[in-house]
Amino acid sequence: MDEFLRKKGNQPMRAHQNNGVLYFTFPALDQIPFCIHGFSSRLGGVSENELAGMNLSFSRGDVPERVQTNFRRISEAIGFPYDRMVFSDQTHTVNVREVSGADCGKGYLKARDYQDVDGLITNEPDVVLTTFYADCVPLYFVDPVHHAIGLSHSGWRGTVHDIAGVTVEKMRRAYGSSPSDLIAAIGPSICQDCYEVSEDVIEQFRAHYPEELWPLLFEQKSREKYQLNLWEACRQNLLRAGLPAEQILVTDLCTCCNPTIFFSHRASHGKRGNLAAFLSIREP
Repeated sequence: MDEFLRKKGNQPMRAHQNNGVLYFTFPALDQIPFCIHGFSSRLGGVSENELAGMNLSFSRGDVPERVQTNFRRISEAIGFPYDRMVFSDQTHTVNVREVSGADCGKGYLKARDYQDVDGLITNEPDVVLTTFYADCVPLYFVDPVHHAIGLSHSGWRGTVHDIAGVTVEKMRRAYGSSPSDLIAAIGPSICQDCYEVSEDVIEQFRAHYPEELWPLLFEQKSREKYQLNLWEACRQNLLRAGLPAEQILVTDLCTCCNPTIFFSHRASHGKRGNLAAFLSIREP
């Protein structure tokens, strides 16, 4: 089941296949007894054409019944109840919302009463945080001391404005989470080799990160084009938030390098479905 390209990362991700549904987990998070998590692939769903397989978006022109079937399949494969997901409402902000059991089903079984939310946190069991991707970075947060979790979507805008740090602070205020206790994971997303950006994007990174980090974050390839390392930028945000380096897990899977396994906005030129990240606290 290893027919995909792996990059250099400090945490090789584990592939799982359940009833034809392929998804990935971090082995270190698998070892936390109360933690249920996963990251979808495009394999094992019922969508068609450029959305083929496990499209997890109602906003890409798919047939809604197919999307619902895909969510049922991925929830069964990973092992959480279909009706307990809480969807983000991503608009590349750094807004992080605390959610509870009362929010379960929002975004697919009932209307959301919130908008512009790119991060979710909870300390309640059986609430499945759910965020969406097609090259942007999923950030998983687990507090093994206070049994609290967070899941945030970090594109380049969320990264440069530090949604990682915002999520850590939100968990500290809500649950007493100490950054020194948190385990964070940087999930499958576009790698530096695949992520070409323009000068205006790099100017924002220059403004928000010290100059000594620039060689780690981006490399100039031509007069106005750069290769941006979102994985390292997110890692630096987590370090700045106070997490120990050894508690930051970095994926080895690039969505753009593996377009037959993952949806990638960059690889497909925008003709794609959505992947999803899931994180939940297991019922005791």
